[in-house]
Amino acid sequence: MVTVNTPEYDRTSELKAFDDTKAGVKGLADGGITKVPRIFHQPPEKLHKFPVSNDSQFSIPVIDLEGVNNDPITRKEVVDKVGNASRKWGFFQVINHGIPVSVMEEMKDGVRRFHEQDVEVKKQYYTRDFTKPVVYNSNFDLYTSLAVNWRDTFFSRMAPDPPKMEDLPPVCRDIMVNYSKQVMNLGNLLLELLSQALGLKPDHLKDMDCGRGLLMLCHYYPGCPKPELALGTSKHADNDFFTVLLQDHIGGLQVLHEDKWIDVPCSPGALVINIGDLLQLISNDAFVSVEHRVLANSDGPRVSVACFFSTSLKSDPVLYVSRNCYQKGIHQNTGKPQ
Repeated sequence: MVTVNTPEYDRTSELKAFDDTKAGVKGLADGGITKVPRIFHQPPEKLHKFPVSNDSQFSIPVIDLEGVNNDPITRKEVVDKVGNASRKWGFFQVINHGIPVSVMEEMKDGVRRFHEQDVEVKKQYYTRDFTKPVVYNSNFDLYTSLAVNWRDTFFSRMAPDPPKMEDLPPVCRDIMVNYSKQVMNLGNLLLELLSQALGLKPDHLKDMDCGRGLLMLCHYYPGCPKPELALGTSKHADNDFFTVLLQDHIGGLQVLHEDKWIDVPCSPGALVINIGDLLQLISNDAFVSVEHRVLANSDGPRVSVACFFSTSLKSDPVLYVSRNCYQKGIHQNTGKPQ
């Protein structure tokens, strides 16, 4: 997007002034702001382009993973449910996934501890250099987006080459390592189920390194004085294989389904799974990567942890292509004839 300035509104200067505080949206909230700055205003035609559905027939599938590794009948039922959800919705929730509720709660608490610590401590992590082991800022696309999102984030690449323990924030380093390991285990199970749902052997997607990289994004959405003017996260699809999302009780996540926004409820103990662009690609559009967003809210702070199974931010020689190419004699990993 090309930034347009007028004599009355110098957007570039306002963006830079906001960025230079290194305090993020939370800094505005802590300052007692009562009006939403113009840089956060979403264009009404984009904000309200699609209606919000209140139809109870539209609900994100919830899939119980209990016994999936022990009972062949249960396994087949779960594979069918995962496949159907990935084809129709691109989103589903999982329960009895093996990650203890205590670990999930501590992960959310760790995110709060980081964002709510003294701003001078946080500033040491504030950067727009994405090669750093820990990156904290407000909006990675601050200077290029149509409107700034009402959200702060810190993130780290936790696999395959995790940062040194001393590089992670002391207030949450232990739980980041623990949680990421458990998410990796869950991710491997999900890849098996997704592979089988495509009619492939369980290890097919894992052997393609779809579960090798993990990027952990820890979001913090302060309460917004005028949530109808802003968004927590703008409409987008994820450019990864798939995402495992941990969210708190505040809510606000919506999925675009049949040109309507569908609320994703906050279910205690559940994790939200969504298909990314890369998995849609290599499944030859059998699975769908759908657009979603997060509403701003006045009840914040809302926290969430999005774990992206992805090769992003790291050079990777693997070329992923459509299964169509594989069926026509093109190797999925190299893109070369076989």
